[in-house]
Amino acid sequence: MGLTAKAHHIKRRRPKAGRIISYALLVIICALMLLPLVLTFLYSFFPMSEMKAFLDTRNNYEAGKWMDILLAPAIVSLRQYYDLLIDKPVYLQLFMNSVKYTGAILLGQVIFIPTIAYALSRFKFKGRELLFFMILMLMLLPFQVTMAPSVLTMRALGLMNTPWAVILPIMFSPFYIFLVRQFMISIPGEMMEAGLMDGAGTIRSFFHVVLPLSKPILGAAAALSFADSWNLVEQPLIYLSNTQHLMPLSVMFNTFSSNEQGVVFAAAALYILPALLIYSYFQEDILLGIQLSDMK
Repeated sequence: MGLTAKAHHIKRRRPKAGRIISYALLVIICALMLLPLVLTFLYSFFPMSEMKAFLDTRNNYEAGKWMDILLAPAIVSLRQYYDLLIDKPVYLQLFMNSVKYTGAILLGQVIFIPTIAYALSRFKFKGRELLFFMILMLMLLPFQVTMAPSVLTMRALGLMNTPWAVILPIMFSPFYIFLVRQFMISIPGEMMEAGLMDGAGTIRSFFHVVLPLSKPILGAAAALSFADSWNLVEQPLIYLSNTQHLMPLSVMFNTFSSNEQGVVFAAAALYILPALLIYSYFQEDILLGIQLSDMK
């Protein structure tokens, strides 16, 4: 009896030990992933001279030198932010370009994506399956494949080297149409029928039944789309090649000189902050929306 109780006790201890090891690994992985983020914000408060001296040691591969990490500045300085926001307003202009592109793309998607997804999920019309098939194909094709047709289209429309060349192709993203459409298909038909019995027409059902129920997936799509729009690199380089003043900040990080290393960290910290705020606000919608979306 005593041996049986001891064996049972050991079996109960093993899952607990495994859980502790899993939690420890998750903590280590999270710490490694967050370290660059923490260091970016930390280094943005270093004096320019100290930051430059530290970065100059990165080319020194002697033992005990190249792995050094500064954890606290000798003097906390806001000079980088002063240079970024006041002394050199070009960086602020680039940041505002990023805000304008992202805002315009999200506004367009809020208007068009739910409407297109609703039509594809609820209405039967000639060519619907073909249209959905084309959306799937565009979603699966990488940007490099569709780049040449997009450039030719924008050139024919006279939109090259204008903000619209960047905004329009992303505004009608096939992935978000597919994502929202799959969610709307999963909405029970009884709810739509109940709305129709209450006298709600197609448009009223869309605004009062479908959109409220689709809030989780719309929040998830908005957060994911923000990340895509906020981190544009290839599209501006292709569509805005002759208009440097229209470039977003994400493209211009590689153009900073070695004398502006402190400004780079301040610019990166300022650039990361909106993404952190957006994710913090929509994190529940992201998880819930993806869980509820049926990939039918």
